[in-house]
Amino acid sequence: MRLTALELENYRNIVHAELIPGPELTVICGNNGQGKTNLLEAVWLLTGGKSFRGGKDAELVRRGEAFAVLEARTAEDSGKENAVRLTIGAPGAERTGRYAVRNGAPPKRASSLAGSFPAVVFDPGHLSLVKGPPDGRRRFLDAALCQLYPGYLTVYRRYIRVLQQKNSLLRRSPAQAERPLREKLDLLEVLNLELAPCGEEIQARRRGYLEVLAPMAAENYRALSRGAERLDIAYEGQFEPGGLAGLLAARRDEELRAGQSLCGPHREDLAFALDGQPARSFASQGQQRSVVLSLKMAEADASARITGERPVLLLDDVLSELDEGRRAYLLTRMRERQTFVTSCDDAALLHTDGVICRMEGGALTRLAGG
Repeated sequence: MRLTALELENYRNIVHAELIPGPELTVICGNNGQGKTNLLEAVWLLTGGKSFRGGKDAELVRRGEAFAVLEARTAEDSGKENAVRLTIGAPGAERTGRYAVRNGAPPKRASSLAGSFPAVVFDPGHLSLVKGPPDGRRRFLDAALCQLYPGYLTVYRRYIRVLQQKNSLLRRSPAQAERPLREKLDLLEVLNLELAPCGEEIQARRRGYLEVLAPMAAENYRALSRGAERLDIAYEGQFEPGGLAGLLAARRDEELRAGQSLCGPHREDLAFALDGQPARSFASQGQQRSVVLSLKMAEADASARITGERPVLLLDDVLSELDEGRRAYLLTRMRERQTFVTSCDDAALLHTDGVICRMEGGALTRLAGG
């Protein structure tokens, strides 16, 4: 997959920008706060209309404007070309929300783009994948799976909807009249019957994905560390395949006492280990960055293997805190696919092959390449 053209209007601090990226490396240089990450975020929206920074509609539309508009042209590895127009309506606009038009078809919710433009993003916030709370690691897995398997999003949403109903039933609130115990138990059994197959499918997809991802990430880390350390990734599940229904039944009374759901894929985690030691406890800042970079490059390779389509790689401020050897390795890997990189250090990338642009005050200028 490649992005062949991008045009933005009224997107965050960008009044208007046009970009014809290179087939491989495109570098966006500039000082902090000029709009470099905004540009990467706009490309990421093509994966399904969501911001990797969690931006709300009002934040994505330039202040004082009603709409932001993204126009993009993409080319699949097969040669097929696509045209996408994505609009974001600010609160109070005639049409609020995010809508996409693909190849002239009627407008749909921007989420309909999921699976049509594979991409992988790294930004400094992803360093929390190593030492942060488990929900970030679960989001990493689920976001990747939603791109790879469109049906996964449907199952995941169904699971979350039923889980919310279950937690509402279990929660003891003074504002709500307490249900008779028999009625509560009957409703809990019905909800658990709905949760079990969805939860089994979610865990099975996660485990299957990790079987592909983990060896790739381990090899990437070996290369980045020049063989000095070994990375292992394990899925920390609460149940073995086929065992969720039994677990839900066994912990029913415990959940009733706790007033919340205690088991299922929403409570599971990933574990990273460096030379057998838990990375969440012992990894340095540099090791965390190397783990996440290894993981993100593996995510791109796994996507290509599963779908047959090489994803676009979006790397925000990825070179800071890397030594020269790791920078050189990363730059070599960038040549294998279309990659967008932001950097505050012009000198680090100005002499590389590819398109070099500068972002200043939301204005984009091409410096070299093309």
